[in-house]
Amino acid sequence: MTPTVLRCEYLENPLGIDATTPRLSWRLESEQRGQRQVAYQVLVASTEENLATDVGDLWDSGRVDSDQTLFVPYQGKTLRSRQQCFWKVRSWSSDADQPRWSEPASWSMGLLENDDWQADYISYRDTDPVHNDPAELHLPAARQYRREFAASKTVERATIYCTALGVYELSLNGARVGDAFFAPGWTDYRQRAYYNTYDVTEMILSGGNALGLWVADGWYSGYVGFGLLTGIGTEKTGRSTYGKTPSVMAQLEIHYTDGTHETIGTDETWKVSGNGPIEEADFLMGESYDATKETPGWNETGFDDHDWENAVLAKDNGSKTATFYQFRNPNRPNQPVRKAGEKAEFGFVRPKLEAFPGVPVRITEEVPAKKVTPRQPGTFIFDLGQNFAGIIRLKVKGPAGQRIRIRYAEMLHPDGRIMTENLRKARATDYYTCRGDENGEVYQPRFTFHGFQYVEVSNYPGTPTLDSVTGLVLHSDTPMVSSFTCNDPMVNRLFQNVLWTQRANFIDLPTDCPQRDERMGWTGDAQAYIATAAYNADIGAFYTKWMRELMESQRPSGAFPGYAPFPFQHGQDFGTAWADAGVICPWTIWQCYGDTRIIETCWPEMTRFMQWRQRTSVNDLGVAHGNAWGDWLAQGVKTPLEYIDSVYLAISAKMMSEMAEAIGRDDAAQQYREQFQRTKAAFADKYLREDGSVNVNTQTAQALALFADLIPEEKRTATARHLANMLKANGNRMATGFLGTRPLLPVLSASGQHDLATFLLQSREFPSWGYEIRNGATTIWERWDSYTREDAFGRHNAAMNSFSHYAFGAVCEWMFRTLAGIQSDGPGYKKIIIRPTVPSPGSNALHEPINRVDATYESIRGMIESHWKLEDDRFELGVRIPTNTTATVFLPTDDAASITESGKSIISHPHVRLIAQTDQTCQLAVQSGEYQFECASGIAPAEEALTTSEPIDNSVNPEGIDLTGLKVVASWDFSNLDEIQKWSEREHVKVVFKNGKTKLIAAGPDSKLSTKLPQGLTGSLVIKLRATNQDDVTSQFYWRGERQSFSEQRQSKRTLKGSEKTRDYLFTLNAKEAIRHLRFDPFDSFDPYADKGEMMVSSITIYQLSP
Repeated sequence: MTPTVLRCEYLENPLGIDATTPRLSWRLESEQRGQRQVAYQVLVASTEENLATDVGDLWDSGRVDSDQTLFVPYQGKTLRSRQQCFWKVRSWSSDADQPRWSEPASWSMGLLENDDWQADYISYRDTDPVHNDPAELHLPAARQYRREFAASKTVERATIYCTALGVYELSLNGARVGDAFFAPGWTDYRQRAYYNTYDVTEMILSGGNALGLWVADGWYSGYVGFGLLTGIGTEKTGRSTYGKTPSVMAQLEIHYTDGTHETIGTDETWKVSGNGPIEEADFLMGESYDATKETPGWNETGFDDHDWENAVLAKDNGSKTATFYQFRNPNRPNQPVRKAGEKAEFGFVRPKLEAFPGVPVRITEEVPAKKVTPRQPGTFIFDLGQNFAGIIRLKVKGPAGQRIRIRYAEMLHPDGRIMTENLRKARATDYYTCRGDENGEVYQPRFTFHGFQYVEVSNYPGTPTLDSVTGLVLHSDTPMVSSFTCNDPMVNRLFQNVLWTQRANFIDLPTDCPQRDERMGWTGDAQAYIATAAYNADIGAFYTKWMRELMESQRPSGAFPGYAPFPFQHGQDFGTAWADAGVICPWTIWQCYGDTRIIETCWPEMTRFMQWRQRTSVNDLGVAHGNAWGDWLAQGVKTPLEYIDSVYLAISAKMMSEMAEAIGRDDAAQQYREQFQRTKAAFADKYLREDGSVNVNTQTAQALALFADLIPEEKRTATARHLANMLKANGNRMATGFLGTRPLLPVLSASGQHDLATFLLQSREFPSWGYEIRNGATTIWERWDSYTREDAFGRHNAAMNSFSHYAFGAVCEWMFRTLAGIQSDGPGYKKIIIRPTVPSPGSNALHEPINRVDATYESIRGMIESHWKLEDDRFELGVRIPTNTTATVFLPTDDAASITESGKSIISHPHVRLIAQTDQTCQLAVQSGEYQFECASGIAPAEEALTTSEPIDNSVNPEGIDLTGLKVVASWDFSNLDEIQKWSEREHVKVVFKNGKTKLIAAGPDSKLSTKLPQGLTGSLVIKLRATNQDDVTSQFYWRGERQSFSEQRQSKRTLKGSEKTRDYLFTLNAKEAIRHLRFDPFDSFDPYADKGEMMVSSITIYQLSP
């Protein structure tokens, strides 16, 4: 039995950590079955020589009788700044064992005290005011910094510590140091910044040396998110969010063999230039590179830098004040959010420094172009065949001064143009100016990234080849740890789409999308997807980093925001279910890795969050508050926000009780258990019917109730049956959004509806994962029909149409946990469950049901495998269980005598034991190792094959309202021109009145028309829209009081199914305060190159449903 994969704080051989009690982990490998650790010994030494001679001068744990292999806390001498630590471990499998030591591993400590930094932040002399014109892009050049130094003695060790307010690239003697992009990462720079540590011992030359640094705006002072789009941030420009002028700090420490040492740090002796080739550098807008301005040798010795300026200390640039605009929460209920500005400081403020705890962004793969298409002279579009996030490598040979434009897109319009409407304010364009090298030139951006499959190159000299453009995949280099295949090729493609989307959105933090002007750490997406993320990749270090950003972004109320970091507020500063990421994400990391320190670290913030949750609840149930995202992008009827809030109050309370118990906070555990039980009881009183159904008639409502354990055990089967009936009534099609899709298949499978769950997975009909793939998807889309071959992009608002959005990819968790059956039995995979759930033969009338799955998952303890096949009446299951773990294996048979392992009966098997048998399964206790089971199948053929049918049309009257006897309180007859004129405030909509009929035609994005009501209306109201729309359109009504503004808190929106008949579409609204203004947005999307939205409107009528 051999210890392998030695790790310190999730990382192999990390440099410059600042955890003063680091935790050590290892895996165990053995070719023998049933091996387990009974004891271990850890040695930590200050030198490799001491370790090689078994001298643990920092820590010798001695023999410790324990099977622990994860997160063993260092308990040796106090670790100080710069300390090098070399370690190894050995494990006993029995008292008589003579174990061998593992291969050595190491870590080093960073700079733990502020006084350890002798360097200072430097910058260039910046006398310009803060940019204040939103109409004009401001894209400063990246700066180059350099300094020469001499190393006249023999070097024993050389280390560089580097950070920036901005992003940097470091070089030494002309060679790049490290391979990370966008270091040191995104934080709230007002509070913290990270630094990185590099071992450059082998790069130091005897004699003269030169350090070089590129520094660009990055997240610190570049364009961030939707600030420019929405007119918020610094001077409403969306840039300079944390400060105006980037700065950098680097400290090189050289230790010589004679015992002396030397420090070279950034200071005023460094030189700086802004006249280099990188003329523009911005994440959202792109990079402009002029190769004619290159200065060869600038980061080597002997370079003539006489015309470069002297760097200045960043603090000497002085104060830079500007007005910072963002939204503010309403002061009282039913009031709108308001945008407000206040003066703020954007000059240099030194942040607290911490060692970077995550994984670096790297180029992990190259994607060759599959096709190149000429569009017009000098313009070509390259198709890389795969949507991803990253940059390109451009090869070109052209005359000096020729400027090439490079644009990026995820999709093409039907006429072959690149589709860039979904980029919004993100320019997403790079420029390269040729230097005229007759041997050809190569360009690769440094300080930007894009989400794309297509690359449009304009003003290209000559005719390019496929080799002229190569895609370079960029993402945080989280090790990918899983594989999944089955007998359905579509599902196999789906798994690949999930992986590509995760990689595209794990760029320093878990983002929503990599292409448009957003790219932010949306918490709702993250909490829905994190369990899938953990099956696909080793995310321990990655999420450890992001948890710091999430915790520090907690709002003064105690709520967690909609995104983290939280550069500015848009709308309210939280949304239900989004806010609960602050509990769900730490809980999931604990479950996946057995890491309790993340609970301890996040405990104060999670406790404040639960205090906020309890404070805002009413009678132990949730309320409608915050941003009304809810079950984002659900089809048809919306699930009420107060219902979702109640469910997530229960989810967070239950998770908090479990985490409290894990860290020994028994009183808190009891309090949160009681909160969960109170909410469960209150939920049953308000929402649960006697037949087990939930009285909120949406698929999401039923699924969330089951998922959150809010349904009593005796009624769960009935609730799931009701959910199945809802799906059947909808043509066996989903109608769930971001929050409802993740639990849908798991609760169906767990409640006797697994055939239906698998049918939904395999569906190719709208809405489904297969529908996206049928329409060409190579990633997970934001919307099921973001693009269709029939309607192109015409179904939705192009500005909210990402083609790389991982939320709906959360189904992958179910694929591993339920289909493959790989589960952790308690936190951290110490005990494992292998329970493949097999759909019934003949259960799918449209596609062959899944009858084979091959899945692997490299857990924190080692490789777990599940390979099953159902053939005729036999079931085969191959499993692999890591050393030092055990598993409970479930076989779908009621015939225990038929079970064999490697062709032999399991009776008297030394490593397999039958522990339980039911009418449907046999349960085996299995020790570590590889096994091949076979048994008689207990899976009966389906009585009925599932198929799809036309979904019910919920677009007309989704809530089943009877208008009989209701009082009309306002109405507008659109056959009367005078009535139409009352809707006088119009935008992006063309109103055509002819022969007593009114047609509305989309004339731009966000078409709208509004009117003032003749009198104020309150209470429950129903809007009846009598209209004819031959194609599907998404329409919405907004309402507001006299002193309010239109907002998403007061709106009703849904897709209206196309029909040649005139129909009465009913929208409900609840007015707590008097409504005086009504707005109708007939078309949610607009594509000038596709068929424009049209609707014949006969009338709009408002009825009083109740006071």
